[in-house]
Amino acid sequence: EGRRDRRRRVSIGKKQLRKSQNNCIAIIGDGAITGGMAYEAMNNAHYLNARMITILNDNGQVSLPTGTPSAGGVIPSGALSAYTSRLLSSKPFADFRNVAKGVSNLLPQELQAINAKIDEYARGIVTGGTLFEELGWYYVGPVDGHDLENLVPILENLRDSPNDNKPILLHLKTEKGMGYPPAMKASDKMHGVAKFDVGTGKQMKPSTPKPPSFTSIFANELVKVAERDRNVVGITAAMPGGTGMDIFGRRFPKRTYDVGIAEQHAVTFAAGLAVEGLKPFCCIYSTFLQRGYDQLVHDVVIQKLPVRFILDRAGLVGNDGPTHHGSFDLAYLGCLPDIVIMAPAEEIDLKNMIATAHAIDDKPSAVRYPRGNSYGADVLKSLFNLDDATVERGLEAGGGRVLEIGEGRVVKELKGPPSAPRVALLSIGTRLAAALEAANDLASSAAVTVADARFMKPLDEDLVRDLAENHDVLVTLEENSSNGFSAAVLHFLALDGLLDDGNLQVRPMVLPDAFIEAATQQQQYDQAGLNAHHIVATVNTLLQKRQPPTLRAAQTSPEDAIANGVQIALHNETNALEPRSLAATL
Repeated sequence: EGRRDRRRRVSIGKKQLRKSQNNCIAIIGDGAITGGMAYEAMNNAHYLNARMITILNDNGQVSLPTGTPSAGGVIPSGALSAYTSRLLSSKPFADFRNVAKGVSNLLPQELQAINAKIDEYARGIVTGGTLFEELGWYYVGPVDGHDLENLVPILENLRDSPNDNKPILLHLKTEKGMGYPPAMKASDKMHGVAKFDVGTGKQMKPSTPKPPSFTSIFANELVKVAERDRNVVGITAAMPGGTGMDIFGRRFPKRTYDVGIAEQHAVTFAAGLAVEGLKPFCCIYSTFLQRGYDQLVHDVVIQKLPVRFILDRAGLVGNDGPTHHGSFDLAYLGCLPDIVIMAPAEEIDLKNMIATAHAIDDKPSAVRYPRGNSYGADVLKSLFNLDDATVERGLEAGGGRVLEIGEGRVVKELKGPPSAPRVALLSIGTRLAAALEAANDLASSAAVTVADARFMKPLDEDLVRDLAENHDVLVTLEENSSNGFSAAVLHFLALDGLLDDGNLQVRPMVLPDAFIEAATQQQQYDQAGLNAHHIVATVNTLLQKRQPPTLRAAQTSPEDAIANGVQIALHNETNALEPRSLAATL
């Protein structure tokens, strides 16, 4: 949708700068054309007399997957999809138009102009006119997008058309995956793929069983919550499969709303439902909620409406790349007042936070969780230090419990050797596992405490204060850009005076100030410097800085030291380190 609007701006830019007008072509799908920016661009293009060709690729795949049970049935979301379907199925329209054009080409020039008026009237009789023509566009179609012998001459005619001040819309009918049977049978599964067998279409995923995904854990937990509360509803913006709303929709189709690729509408729609006393869970990828930010601020947060935002794909997402990384939500949500922000580190806490969000009924809340699989019972016990009873109860269907708002937890404490420096690792969300691995590596040289903040807002100030007062080093960890959780912690430390004496060394570890390209998630964590060995290296660097410098007499004579103004640190009467010049000491 946004790319299409930029094509229009390129066309206008050339005109403004008096550059030669080539053909600016925008290609948009039937899902994206439902978004607000597409309508804004279509409305504005005719007004500006822009030379622009837009190709509407209409394949009926408005959502992924299209056909998920919802309040609108199993048809594609939105009236526009139904409208274009009527255009595509209007055989008299297509036949009459082809005949009219054939006759028109045989007439003298002056009669062709008259026939054009007849043709326009005839199209109005058959279809009631087209929305696109009412917006000032010249509509061509529908055309079979797979018939290249017919399509290429049409594109050439549009390219060579003398018209330079009226936008054109070419409406193509296509089938997703056309020509490749595995993709035609499962278009949503082949939308983004791992390595796969070309002959069968089978994706080559690891054969060993994996724990369920965070997405499915969320969806199944929400189903259990909704079974107990009829006011719970789910909202998705054309991503029922990606957000788990397909699971929820199969169980509660009448309480599932797919608004299409229209995140702004999804947010305000959720606000309207909340006003009436329903409990909306607005399920949107972290990166796509950015589209609805204005509505989030004005229609939800300022109104203090209890909309529950479920942000899937928070953090780095692997091969979907920089457009899909959920890198900024802690920053863009954290600056807003009166919103609860939660980030689970593992699947049991994800279920707990769904229960907590359901219980919050006086303000908005957000739960962010990553792409990928959960950890499973064995890892929860061995790495996350959870006991058998907690794991068994937590993994039960509907086992989520309501958390105390703004309360973090200490996950592990390792004593280390005697008189060892004290290190605290404070994580929020996905990097807790890496922090725990790093703690095990550091235990031979330091006493290490690993804490899970759980909440960014409200921040557990007592936990942060305790870590600051009882440790020499504090490292914060998050899978988010700067100005997120770490910034909130540093802000609190500064205001609370916990940095004033200079004894606490603090380092934030966040995503780098760059867009990370497509790769595996583990490769991306390495690029970002957020894996366990990066945490260990950061801590070791800080610990080395705490060691007092020593003067090696055999290498440096007092005369040379005085001449060079060398500074050394000597113990005073109270054993505090105090820098003095060597000359003054001598």
